Amino acid sequence: MLVAAGLVSTSFTVGKAIAPGLDPAVLTLVRFLIAALLMLPWVRRRFGPGLPGGRALLRYSLISGVLVGFFWLMFLSLRYTTALNTGVIYTLVPGISSLYSALLLRERLGRYRLIALLLATVGAIWVIFRGDMSRLLAMDLNRGDLIFFTGCLLIALYMPLVKLLHRGESMVVMTFWVLVTGTFWLLLLSGNRLASVPWTEVSATVWAGIVYLAVFTTIITFFLSQLATLYLGPTRVMAYSYLYPPYILLLDWLFGHGLPSLHTLTGVVLILLAMVVVQKGADRPEPLGHRG
Repeated sequence: MLVAAGLVSTSFTVGKAIAPGLDPAVLTLVRFLIAALLMLPWVRRRFGPGLPGGRALLRYSLISGVLVGFFWLMFLSLRYTTALNTGVIYTLVPGISSLYSALLLRERLGRYRLIALLLATVGAIWVIFRGDMSRLLAMDLNRGDLIFFTGCLLIALYMPLVKLLHRGESMVVMTFWVLVTGTFWLLLLSGNRLASVPWTEVSATVWAGIVYLAVFTTIITFFLSQLATLYLGPTRVMAYSYLYPPYILLLDWLFGHGLPSLHTLTGVVLILLAMVVVQKGADRPEPLGHRG
């Protein structure tokens, strides 16, 4: 999950760079399609050409539906907000995911998760409003932040759904069919716009970004996250997203964008503390009767 978190954190920076180059739904469609086509030979050779049954396709479609909604909203939001803001807002996802897990999987939230949720929320609010109480009281949010938060409400369902709907199949198979059904959703969403896209005008930088997202932040991270969910549980896996803000800050610094103010860094420290609290709580013995 440390590797997965590092890869996913790059998607915000890469996504910010290529978001203006294509319609968000079309961009997400190309990303899913490339990822599915790259996986196809491997899946056919190892697991055969057979199609899953109707119920299995329904399970994969439910999982891919929340992913499609999230990625579409992410690319849309990055036209109006920063990579750091999206990374910080994403740290609210583990807390939201915990609530979903409590409802769907009957996982107990517990003291440590509630403390982590509070720390992450305070840290996220601190960064978004730059430690300025007047901006907080005025609810000075930009359009992109609100769009991305809506996407976070969807992606928080991802890990609980993986654990709820997994039926023992290989994570490779699940990842592949989630990508295939996700491509179908995106064709419904953006298929009528494909003919009007000026494909010859799409820059090489945008294509390189899409291929990078398809391989490293789609195929590899989907597989790692879904596999880790079976062993660590949805909430602990989602807690690794608390590492996104410092990763994004490091990337921005490496690309010469400098570091944010001390006010912003204070919020990032609070988010990192939330990560520590969740991991500490996960390492403690669980009470009898707890379902993880």
